[in-house]
Amino acid sequence: MDTVGTRPEATAQEAIRTRRLTRRQPVQRLVGEAAGSPLRRTMGVAQLTLLSVGATLGTGIFVVLGQAVPEAGPAVVVSFVLAGVTALFSALSYAELAGMIPGSGSSYSYAYATLGELVAWVCGWCLILEYGVSVAAVAVGWGQYVNELLDLTFGVTLPDSLSAPPGAGGTLNIPAALIVVLAMAVLLRGARESAVANTIMVGVKIAALVLFCAVAFTAFRAGNFHPLFPLGTAGMSAGAASLFFSYIGFDAASTAGEEARNPQRDLPRAIILSLILVTALYVLVAVAALGAMPWKQFAGTEATLSEVLVRSVGGGNLWPILLSIGAVVATTSVVLTVQYGQIRILFAMARDGLVPPLFAKVHPRTGVPRANTVIVSGFIAVLVPLGSLADATSIGTLFAFMLVNLAVVLLRRRSPGIPRSFRVPFSPVTPLLGVGFCVYMLGSLDTDTWIAFGAWMAAGLVIYGLYGVRHSKLARTSPEDLA
Repeated sequence: MDTVGTRPEATAQEAIRTRRLTRRQPVQRLVGEAAGSPLRRTMGVAQLTLLSVGATLGTGIFVVLGQAVPEAGPAVVVSFVLAGVTALFSALSYAELAGMIPGSGSSYSYAYATLGELVAWVCGWCLILEYGVSVAAVAVGWGQYVNELLDLTFGVTLPDSLSAPPGAGGTLNIPAALIVVLAMAVLLRGARESAVANTIMVGVKIAALVLFCAVAFTAFRAGNFHPLFPLGTAGMSAGAASLFFSYIGFDAASTAGEEARNPQRDLPRAIILSLILVTALYVLVAVAALGAMPWKQFAGTEATLSEVLVRSVGGGNLWPILLSIGAVVATTSVVLTVQYGQIRILFAMARDGLVPPLFAKVHPRTGVPRANTVIVSGFIAVLVPLGSLADATSIGTLFAFMLVNLAVVLLRRRSPGIPRSFRVPFSPVTPLLGVGFCVYMLGSLDTDTWIAFGAWMAAGLVIYGLYGVRHSKLARTSPEDLA
């Protein structure tokens, strides 16, 4: 009798728990919060575009050719285009949603509005992994480039124990921790100051790549491109898969939604413009490099662009020094902009109640979430030794891209009347193709990466169960009103 009598109550409690996990943020509420944000609106379309370029155009182009050319041959030029088109599917979806929901939460907020709180938490947790671990990995690369520059200019290097990553003789990576702290100092000054610093650095690294192309074209040989597909179309596809992650970073502009002067107009433009600019630079550098050096000589190179100039152009250490300077500046810009993105993601999550409110507290003078910035920077500095987790960045990124593409399809059906300053063409085909490409890339990742990702997700679900589900602002909304 007791068992029968408790069944309806148990069923009702289970229904309430399920609704808690699937409750969604109304789009109008997200837009209203962004409109009343305490963050300062100081960025125009140029600053937003360069923010996205700063997060995307980093160490990859300085070393990636040495990995991709042996897989694709001269067809790596086509591989760059193919990888750019793959990224474009997700970039178009980001552009539509960034113009529609111009907040700091990026794909976390988009998932909250479409797929519910639990999926939004998982997405936000993935973004913390993507941004935090990628900054840590780039910071390690920054230290290596600084060491190379010291060697080329003064003939001295820091000992491995103070500059190398763990597993390569390192114990305390001082340069990597230093660049994280320097980025924190810039970010604490304010969004305007951070944008100015990023603009200067992006200009320097673009100038370095243009200089490389100008010098490399003096040794250009058209015969290096014949045959164009020595390893077939399969090689071209393999090269594109390797190069895809050189495009990660364009989503950083969407985290600046509450600091853009005209987000509905400028965010979509910045995302698309940055992807076009980065793709054009990648293709130009690839053409110049392959024209100057036969593709078979790329195997085993690390500082690939320097190797191209030394072997094909000459000039002693001059060109490697200039390229090393460009690489140091490039990695500095990536650390700054990606660190900025993670801070804004946590700001949005704290405002929703899923993480402690300290992360959403904005300093009245600088308009910066100060405590958030310091905590995130310290977290990244601790992550610097964990280079083995860097591969897990790709899972977090692809998962976020997949959710953004799904969000476009769902919001087109659920909220067709909400104004959109940009619309993905040929929807739902285009965003569904974006989902398909993400699933394909996820399937190519190795078992160790999936294990690391699973452990990270398990930790995140524990934190959500202990804190987020109870402190969520939507928890105070009656079940009948939950979307």
